[in-house]
Amino acid sequence: MLRDRGSAQWVAQYSSSHQHPVNRLCHMPGIPMIAVSVAWLIAAPLPHLGWRWPALLFALGWALQFIGHAFEGKPPEFFHDWRFLLVGVRWWWAKVRGRA
Repeated sequence: MLRDRGSAQWVAQYSSSHQHPVNRLCHMPGIPMIAVSVAWLIAAPLPHLGWRWPALLFALGWALQFIGHAFEGKPPEFFHDWRFLLVGVRWWWAKVRGRA
């Protein structure tokens, strides 16, 4: 799915669209909120886990993404290529490790 480029190339392109400090600040909590909510929503059919909290996390995570892009003045990369939906977590992990 992402094999036409290496991981570093995907992350570099993603990073180039996330230069504004407010955008980066919004993405740092927003991306893990979305990732956790998706995993939680998959588990939500279990009766005791529910779906309201993960749905709220998902919505807040995406709100942060779009607020950040309003400051950036650029649309999210996934508007051009859906595969960037998968790259966001890689970028976030690279940022956490100081590599992006």
